[in-house]
Parts: sequence; C-alpha cells; structure tokens
Amino acid sequence: MTDDDGKRRWKGPAAGGGGERQLTTRVKNKKAKESSKKWIERHLNDPYVARARAEGYRARAAYKLIELDDKFHLLKRGLRVIDLGAAPGGWAQVAVKRGCKLVGVDLLPIEPLAGAIFFEMDILAPQTPGVLLAALGGPPDLVLSDMAANTTGHTKTDQIRTGALAEAAADFALEHLPIGGAFVTKAFQGGLEGGLLTRLKQGFTTVRHAKPPASRAESSEVYVVAQGRKPPL
Repeated sequence: MTDDDGKRRWKGPAAGGGGERQLTTRVKNKKAKESSKKWIERHLNDPYVARARAEGYRARAAYKLIELDDKFHLLKRGLRVIDLGAAPGGWAQVAVKRGCKLVGVDLLPIEPLAGAIFFEMDILAPQTPGVLLAALGGPPDLVLSDMAANTTGHTKTDQIRTGALAEAAADFALEHLPIGGAFVTKAFQGGLEGGLLTRLKQGFTTVRHAKPPASRAESSEVYVVAQGRKPPL
C-alpha cells in the first residue's frame, strides 16, 4: 500500500555518498502529466529522501516514526510490535534498530530484515491475527499502522478509504493489546471518524494527534497516538 509520502521500495544508497547538500533536479519528460512531474521533482529534491538513502532506510517515512518516538517514547528495548501495512519496511527498520521484536504484514512483498518477520497477507483476512500473534510469541505491546489506501484523486473518497483502514487497525489494536499497550495510526483531514475516536478515548488513557516534521506540510495526514490501554469494559 502506498501513500502521498511516496513510500516505495528503496534500491540502495545514491552514488557518491550521503551528504545533505543536493542540487535541484528537474523532470524533462514532456509526456508526463504535470502533477506527476511535480511529484517526481518534489520527491527527488526532498532532503528526507536523500537522508533515507544515506542512512540506509527503505523509505523517508522512517523519519516520521523516529520523530513520533522521540516525542511519545513509543519504542523500548524488548517491546513486541506488530506493524500493519509494513511495506516497504521503513518503520520496521526503526523499531528493530531501537531494540524491538517486530512482526509486519502487508499485501505487498517486503524484503527480509534481520530482527523482523514479515507476512504477505491481507490484514482483513480472518486468519491473519492468529498468524501474527503466533509469530510474535504473544500479544503486542505496540501496534503501528502507516496504512493508506491507493489514492483516487478524489479527496473525500481517499479520506473514507484510508479511514476504513485506520478503523481496521484500531479494531485489531483494541482486541489484542494488553493493559498499558499503545497504538499509532495514520489519519487524514480532521483525524479519525468521530465514533472511532470516541472508542479510542474510551480504550486508552491518552489519545493525541501529531504531525511529525517529516510529514510534508502540504499533506493532510496526521497521526493518532493512543497510549495506556485500559482494561476492556
């Protein structure tokens, strides 16, 4: 699954090393749609893209989790983490580097990563939760979701489709997190649908919205961080 942040499979370091300084690149393909050309230019000139290549991350989205963790202290050594919509593996890299045991799932294949286990499955399939929990060796301490539906270009439709994925991730978290567990999910526009946000506030001690610096200013995405899973009612 992809989002407007351009999560794509990383092919390796750029030639010539990993300095932050870069020249502006312009796309000259006249046949490309103007919107596509602008996206490509923005992606090629994005300092987070250059930094990800230099530091070995598979996607610039890795810095969103780094910044969220620095603010909310989500990742701790020995924590058990489930990553929903894990491709291409940038968030998994961050969690593993910070000492977590991680199991990830996505409809897309994910290149292997030492310290993580990945499954190519549909998170909505009834057998998926059991497979993930068995591979993790128990319930997760943290559920992460950076899922976003493939965009259609129609803002309201895209918001609804991504909201449905956030709801599926929240359902998983509310069902499987133990007391004290935490949940992070992507949302758009004003955040999650009101009913779902209410459920999270009932199920967690704190629920906060955050837009990490790595999230592009023009993007409508935000993240919902729910911490301190309460005992189920």
